Amino acid sequence: MRTLSQLSPAPIWIYFGEICRIPRLSKNEGKIRKYLLDFASLHKLESKEDQAGNILIIRKASPGMENRKTVVLQSHMDMVGEKNADHPHNWHTDPIIPYITDGYVAAKGTTLGADDGIGIATQLAILVNPAVRAGKIECLFTVDEESGMTGAMNLQPGFFEGRTYINLDSEDEGILYIGCAGGIDTVGDMPYRRVPVRKGSCGFKISLTGLRGGHSGDEIHKGFGNSVKIMNSILDELTKKFGIQLSSFSGGNLRNAIPREAFSVIAAESIHSQEIIDRIGEFSFKLKDEFADLEKDLKLAIEECETPPTVMDGESQQKLIKALECCPHGVIAWSKDMEDLVETSSNLASVNFAGNNRIRIVTTQRSSVESSKHEIAGIVGECLKLAGANVVHSDGYPGWKPDPGSEILKITSESYEKLFDRKPLVKAIHAGLECGLIYEKFSGIDMISIGPTIRGAHTPEEKIKIDTVQMFWDLLVDVIGRIPAMSNE
Repeated sequence: MRTLSQLSPAPIWIYFGEICRIPRLSKNEGKIRKYLLDFASLHKLESKEDQAGNILIIRKASPGMENRKTVVLQSHMDMVGEKNADHPHNWHTDPIIPYITDGYVAAKGTTLGADDGIGIATQLAILVNPAVRAGKIECLFTVDEESGMTGAMNLQPGFFEGRTYINLDSEDEGILYIGCAGGIDTVGDMPYRRVPVRKGSCGFKISLTGLRGGHSGDEIHKGFGNSVKIMNSILDELTKKFGIQLSSFSGGNLRNAIPREAFSVIAAESIHSQEIIDRIGEFSFKLKDEFADLEKDLKLAIEECETPPTVMDGESQQKLIKALECCPHGVIAWSKDMEDLVETSSNLASVNFAGNNRIRIVTTQRSSVESSKHEIAGIVGECLKLAGANVVHSDGYPGWKPDPGSEILKITSESYEKLFDRKPLVKAIHAGLECGLIYEKFSGIDMISIGPTIRGAHTPEEKIKIDTVQMFWDLLVDVIGRIPAMSNE
């Protein structure tokens, strides 16, 4: 069986294997920060860290290339931690276990962290490879991209010098990205009361698993099932037909992932037990027919459990169900300027009983049109207010406006066509990239985003296509070697 070190380019895969052993969830990047600073020290490279935790490691220009423009290569340190419900994994201590399958590298039961571990590994390989001839290179590693982009948000002028900027956080080989959507989170905290369960009731646990989930930017248009929406529809019908009482409801974990699992505990009068079991069976058949091959691993199950002593009060239960029904999920509008580009979307990301008799509902809105981003966030907020929720909008982050005349786009396009004998696609992406914040904060910056092919990001099905990593490397090395000299003006 092949190991990562036997893949090509070997340095990238060796570093990626090391990175997989380092826990690095958002806001818990201490160990990966230490790894990067130790790496710089070991290889006698200049490095620095800012107050937010961002790190910059600098490689001096190759001899004879000192007059070239400085290029910034950027990735983010953190990763999304998703796992299958039945998979034991401690995100604070356990390593990711990568394995090779059918031309891809995937992970056992968890997200792989190729988003953006492969970007980090590529930067490290560039930093220490003397065969790579280039001008000065600044490798920027940001924190907390996945849960708020606070690293990029808190970058200060002067932390890096370069104004030619290559983001290494895209997931489609053969596509050069020159724009992205902006985003904002809308979160509702809903109060409710707990009341005693009705006498003569029995308990059931309903489980919805096996959905594909996915990145709420890259895959929002693909029609994958939303576990929160589906479970809410089930609870709505069971409430109307059998008067069930809801004790708990949890679905989804992450703001930027389409929820793929949901669980609820209900109480129902014993006389309706078999009818409820039968109805779940009918729901299961209906869902499998509705989603067909799109969600071929979907599994809806019900099992008897201990009767919960308390449940939500009836009024709050109705408000919660109506608010989740009202809350939009999916594509809101398509771009009129770029073909096949989602302009505006909303992701109903999670619902969880948060303790202290409160329910937290997390949603994310994205748009390449700033006014539309705020408009859909306002609509979502009004839906959550139907449940009596206290609604808070995050500060959000801006989009990145495409520049078809970009110098780095021209260089990268020419390199790609020379290397692979075909033209790359040039697109904007609906996912949020840190480029939007960087573009807004650092005037005169010229940007592009590239990467190898990653599928299933933000889910345990995440995998990276092995042969595209070599293509990614070849392209990046060629591009940085062709960065022009600085102007004398």
